[in-house]
Amino acid sequence: MASLVGYLERMTALQMMATHTIKTTQSEFMRAEEKLLECESNISNMTALPSDICIVQSVSKQLWKVSTTGHIALEALVYLDETTGYATRLSWRQVFKE
Repeated sequence: MASLVGYLERMTALQMMATHTIKTTQSEFMRAEEKLLECESNISNMTALPSDICIVQSVSKQLWKVSTTGHIALEALVYLDETTGYATRLSWRQVFKE
């Protein structure tokens, strides 16, 4: 009976750690998405953004690669319409650090 109680205690502790990890990761992911949206909306005026929020690179004439910085990094391919200044996200992915 004692080994069963010990096993249940370990399983409960592991479940609590997993739940905490999921909550933390979700909040960091949402923060990264907010940063990405902010960079996309201000892509035509990058001087308005702090330099540590994102990295913007030109891919071709009207295509830009926008990457966030931090533990969880997101990367998006953005099309910028020169006439309207409106940015459209074409694709995105999570960047995994090595």
